[in-house]
Amino acid sequence: MGTVLYVATSEGVVTVKNSGADWEVGSHGLKDWDVNEIAIQPDNPQRVYAATRGDGVLRSEDGGETWSKPNRGKAGPGKVKCVTIDPHDYNTIYAGGEPIAVWVSHDRGESWKSMDGILDVEGIGGIDYPVPAVEPHVRDIVVDADDRDTMYATLQVGYMVKTTDGGKTWSLLNNAVDADAHQLVSRKDQPERLYLSTGGHSNRLGEAPGRALYRSLDGGASWLPMALEFDQEYSIPMVTDPRDEDVVYSAVAYGNPGEWRKRETGAGAVLIRSTNGGETWQALSTTNEMSRFYAEAITLDPSDPDNVFVATREGHLFGSTDRGETWTSLGVQVPKVSDLKAVSV
Repeated sequence: MGTVLYVATSEGVVTVKNSGADWEVGSHGLKDWDVNEIAIQPDNPQRVYAATRGDGVLRSEDGGETWSKPNRGKAGPGKVKCVTIDPHDYNTIYAGGEPIAVWVSHDRGESWKSMDGILDVEGIGGIDYPVPAVEPHVRDIVVDADDRDTMYATLQVGYMVKTTDGGKTWSLLNNAVDADAHQLVSRKDQPERLYLSTGGHSNRLGEAPGRALYRSLDGGASWLPMALEFDQEYSIPMVTDPRDEDVVYSAVAYGNPGEWRKRETGAGAVLIRSTNGGETWQALSTTNEMSRFYAEAITLDPSDPDNVFVATREGHLFGSTDRGETWTSLGVQVPKVSDLKAVSV
């Protein structure tokens, strides 16, 4: 059994495969599109969805070799920031848009319906995302492992919203948490327990009790700061070990990406891990490239989660066989990275 890495980049989707001890690029598709996220069907690693910034959700049926737009000529999302496969029905796909929108497809992207209830959330129309050329958007969509009608959507500088009726109505989750919500994890063993990475926007304004990471024990009704052992106040990746979801990986950095380019030390990032559900965190070994260019995405090998992979924002890929204690370069360079997923084939 081998491992394939799917990498979402500013120039399409790259697959990276291992051949013995060496890694090499297997394919590079959608080179004309900025791909924000990828989703892989759990029981079919050849079926991959790509969230593009301009051409909606594209699909591959052959492991990224070729791509198509299933709903071409039909209504659907345009600028897509995230794509999620419903764990209860692999034919159902959710897409988060820019500007803020949630779309759903029940036929693997052949047709789409806008879930307009999200626009009824008070204040959602007044969100001001402070990045030129980027509108307020949905950054991540998560479906509860027990109840498919319960879903979450993170909004950059708009907190989070939650639905318990399949998207008809949504409520705002903003109790003592950062407004710049990035990646959200809902545990499969205890779905009401959530882990969240943020951009630290509210921390810098003195409006949130934490820095970059938070957890909830009650489905998002209230939040507790995590990783206060570290001064860094920016984070993106958040992933748990499927064998033990008390084991959580993330990475934290100083300031926002615009500031990294102005400093010799770059992001000043640290890769971190918790083994007790976010109660405490420890720093892991971090290469100079991870520290300077930031560990934009983290993924675990599904066949052996002790194998951890990291992609830096600038496209450097690293692997660890000991849960992040030591790292080796994969010797592969890809364009600017936004997402990384691993599958066993």
